[in-house]
Amino acid sequence: MTTASPYGSTGGSPGGFARKSETAHSLRPMTIHQLIQASQAHTDADWVLDDQEIGQVTIVAYIVSVQAQATNSQYMLDDGSGRIEARHWTDSSMEDESEKNGIVEGAYVRVLGSLKTFGNKKYINTNLIRRIASPAEIYFHLLEAMTVTMIWERGPPPRPGQEATPRQNGAGPSTAYSAQPTAASSDQFSHLPQLHRAIISFIQSQPSSAEGIHVGAIARAVGGNAVTISDALDKLTDDGIVYSTADESHFALIE
Repeated sequence: MTTASPYGSTGGSPGGFARKSETAHSLRPMTIHQLIQASQAHTDADWVLDDQEIGQVTIVAYIVSVQAQATNSQYMLDDGSGRIEARHWTDSSMEDESEKNGIVEGAYVRVLGSLKTFGNKKYINTNLIRRIASPAEIYFHLLEAMTVTMIWERGPPPRPGQEATPRQNGAGPSTAYSAQPTAASSDQFSHLPQLHRAIISFIQSQPSSAEGIHVGAIARAVGGNAVTISDALDKLTDDGIVYSTADESHFALIE
């Protein structure tokens, strides 16, 4: 239904505002359980899941019930991981064709929209809702949601010929904080804040690649939230220490 990568990127300014705006307008496949687990720092803040900002979301679910009103239709959705309400606003001057399009109780649908809250109750403010044409789309969505989540947790999978980040004692990938600093990071960059040195050390520890290191892998390795990592990369870019490579989500050291 959409070909935009939830956490890929398009061209634009290397600044933090550009990356934040990109996330806000990106599309992430999710499960209802993930939506329920998302949180806000305050009512006007972005939704966050596992320290990552959430923009537009898409889910695939079963319609449990439909409540049609004059200005909107409310759908109770269940995908096996939880339940959430979706609200689809309609133009009162136009005929409601949802039933004609198969958007009825018992149907599987794909919903695209943004997460909202009213009275401490989360719901999806939908931009699009359509009936699922094939059962394969249900399974594809679950696999896509898991893939995106794992990329945020562990970084992108290694490219052909590139070694995966080693794990230590089965406890997960080593981080730039726990790794021994290289001579360059301990001397040349000793004046930088700890987070900046950690980012540099992690990039140095990875196999050299023209594509650079994905920001998701950096975030998972050094810790911190998306805004903190984005600001740190902005400063390192402004200082001429790192640069964006293939796109705004990949970085490498300037040698």
